[in-house]
Amino acid sequence: MQKKDWFTDWFNTPYYHILYKDRNDDDAKVFMKNITQFLELPKASHILDLPCGKGRHSVYLNSLGYKVTGADLAENSIIYAKQFENNSLKFKTHDMRNPLNNKYDAIFNLFTSFGYFIDDNEDIKILENIKKGLKKNGFFVFDFLNAMKVKSELVEKENKTIDQITFNLTREITHNFIIKKISFVADGQNHSFTEQVKYLDIDKVKMYLEKVGFTICNIFGNYTLNSFDKNKSDRLIVIAR
Repeated sequence: MQKKDWFTDWFNTPYYHILYKDRNDDDAKVFMKNITQFLELPKASHILDLPCGKGRHSVYLNSLGYKVTGADLAENSIIYAKQFENNSLKFKTHDMRNPLNNKYDAIFNLFTSFGYFIDDNEDIKILENIKKGLKKNGFFVFDFLNAMKVKSELVEKENKTIDQITFNLTREITHNFIIKKISFVADGQNHSFTEQVKYLDIDKVKMYLEKVGFTICNIFGNYTLNSFDKNKSDRLIVIAR
């Protein structure tokens, strides 16, 4: 395991955004539209997108009429996202491990942006911060990978060429982490990064949430909000309050 937090450097590089440039914005929009309608969030609601990356979910939520704050540890992403700011859309740099300064009607943790830490207590601390950052009866939307399906369909080696950069990817599940190693040559240099997220199945997610006092309301298995199937679902989406 790396001593330095792997995401501090990787998320701040331009190569991270090149590798994932083809993420499906349509899926993100479908999910945001479906989840806000399902929750019946009034348009006056203030939503926190944590972490927000370069702001794609935040921007779309704002276009639906919500007041939105996007927060992320990666300064480069926040600098990029700030071009979209307006009176009801703001972006700021924030580490999820630190307490939130405001209270929100809903907090969204999207696209497997959790489970980065070796120590369970650090992940639980993030959930405590989120719980304290919600107004009374506020909603927490937790969107994570479905660990059991990832395990059954794991592609151990893969090469992707994007913008003339060939990314060499290897994946493994070890020590309760799903680990992706990324190596490539760009700008005349060899680069190597590691992504790791905790292998969190539905039982462990439930345990985490209940430990900090959340009540689970709903569990879905994809962005069209179908029921969760631990063997078949693409996502593990939990609504709690």
